[in-house]
Amino acid sequence: MPTSPRILALGGAHIDRRGQVSGIYVPAASNPGMMREDVGGVVFNALRSVVKRGVSASLISVRGGDAAADAVASAIDNAGIADLSVVFLDRTTPSYTALIDAEGELIVGLADMALYDLAFPKQIMRSKVREAIAAADAILCDANLPTGALERLMALAGGRPVFAIAVSPAKVVRLAPLLDKLSLLFMNRREAAALVGTELWGKPLVDALRRVGLNSGVVTAGSAPVLGFDGAGIFEIDPPTPRQVADVTGAGDALTGATVAALLRGLPLHAALREGIAAAMLAIESPEAVPSFTSADFAQALALVPEAREMA
Repeated sequence: MPTSPRILALGGAHIDRRGQVSGIYVPAASNPGMMREDVGGVVFNALRSVVKRGVSASLISVRGGDAAADAVASAIDNAGIADLSVVFLDRTTPSYTALIDAEGELIVGLADMALYDLAFPKQIMRSKVREAIAAADAILCDANLPTGALERLMALAGGRPVFAIAVSPAKVVRLAPLLDKLSLLFMNRREAAALVGTELWGKPLVDALRRVGLNSGVVTAGSAPVLGFDGAGIFEIDPPTPRQVADVTGAGDALTGATVAALLRGLPLHAALREGIAAAMLAIESPEAVPSFTSADFAQALALVPEAREMA
């Protein structure tokens, strides 16, 4: 039997809290609502989708010595991912808390992630990281790593594909000096705008991204077409309408994970991205940030995704 591809991920694995206001949001006042807490993180969520599509995975992150760290460690183990993370007993595990209104729009997000900035640059220097990179077929990282750590990672990659996730408009600029070294960058429209300095779409956006050094990318924009480009050209794929909407949280991470898994199986980007869009739809239809699905579920979802449409 052929062995499955092996991927090493580096980035965020932390506590995600999501509070939703029940009625009309009133600033500077007590608002009734509900709070949900899960283990998340952009690269960890994406990696869980990679594993669901048949790829072996390892994760390097950093966390504190608190109860939240135990929850993160348990989630990584339950996902079938080899945990190579480092624990700092005197630190607090990173977390992200989002408050959203009744319609699901973000009111404010609070990122308590100083440990990533503090610890990742030194962790990349460890021999354990070099060994993990040497054992991997590809690398997945997110912009929770500061630029210094990302630069060191690129230097150690040794020609392996490096897939990156933008995370946010504020953090994607950390990748700006390294765009020409990436195999593929996943971003949304606002993150792409942060890289090129203005809001664009279609070929003008791709041209602008190429001017700043990016050779291959995927740009999402909610329910609008997903834009993809690489050396073979530029294309769009229309995401199908979800059969039900449970929670849009994690759709982008699911898209990233399934797309990367398909690329590691040898599919071209336009075909791999169809699989990513199918996974994103399943995420939207599920109350879980990383949905559970069978091969048949995935095949049904993929059948609803149209073929890529080439752009002139």
